[in-house]
Amino acid sequence: MDPILIIVLLLVLAAEFVNGWTDSPNAIATVVSTRVLSPRQAVVMAAVLNILGVLLTGTAVAATIGKGIIVPEAIDLSVVAAAMIALVTWSTIAFRYGLPTSESHALIAGLTGAGIVSAGPQVLLWSGWQKVLIGLGFSTFLGFGLALLITVGLYRALMKVRASTIRQIFGRLQILSAAFMAFSHGSNDGQKFMGAFSLALVLGGVLPKFDVPLWVVLLCGVTMGIGTLTGGWRIIKTMGFKLTKLEPFHGFAAESSAGIAITAASFLGIPLSTTHTINTAIMGVGSTRRFSAVRWGVTRNIVFAWLLTFPVCGLLAALITWVIKLIF
Repeated sequence: MDPILIIVLLLVLAAEFVNGWTDSPNAIATVVSTRVLSPRQAVVMAAVLNILGVLLTGTAVAATIGKGIIVPEAIDLSVVAAAMIALVTWSTIAFRYGLPTSESHALIAGLTGAGIVSAGPQVLLWSGWQKVLIGLGFSTFLGFGLALLITVGLYRALMKVRASTIRQIFGRLQILSAAFMAFSHGSNDGQKFMGAFSLALVLGGVLPKFDVPLWVVLLCGVTMGIGTLTGGWRIIKTMGFKLTKLEPFHGFAAESSAGIAITAASFLGIPLSTTHTINTAIMGVGSTRRFSAVRWGVTRNIVFAWLLTFPVCGLLAALITWVIKLIF
């Protein structure tokens, strides 16, 4: 392979590692905060289920990222490189302050900003952006709404059951819901970087057309799993302890609703933010008790980081692409 292509592929794997490091903690934050699993147990479980999620759910999201956001024939490897550098930089800075960011939005914004500088606005593909916008709806409204409905339904069904019994039952059920959430995270987020990796292989002349080989699936899945094993305690602390007070009952509702929304999106080829989805699900669960049960000051900081992701990563990737073009 060309040395430049190797460097770009390593950058994609670095972004996948960061995704496991900073984004996967969202999948296990609730099960840690309710003390159903220890941080070490939760991280190991998340790593394994993330890998399985990548391996068992097809490549529909990967195809959307690899050939649905920008026209592959109009760009070169510098675009992919710039997007990965922007993502890693922004995610690392946000992680330093314990803020959960969306690697999905960082990736899409990075490809967009770099693509526009490289080939102009006409490089954007509306078909893929439609799915991105649908993903925003899935992560924001479906996550919140499902969590609200599931929690209210469980409240009514378990109204006469003792609190100690409820805690015992959902302490076990939450292990399943956390596993489902980790699996769904792999099914969507893992695929995105498989798409970027395969796009780089096409641009580098290794693949004649866009496809996701099995070895790419395995490599990206394992890389994300290794990233997950590094922990991400700052994110877990923000999501699991600062946003609202959670019991196993609430954790089960939040993880189940987020997992359903994410898995449905994965099979439809819709890239969405798992961070947004579990965040809004936790807010939906918390709001069923009382509106003030959600710490809206913490929520404001999280939303602020969300809103910054698109412009920061887009502009940073655009700047990096411009510098690369200027030098080479």
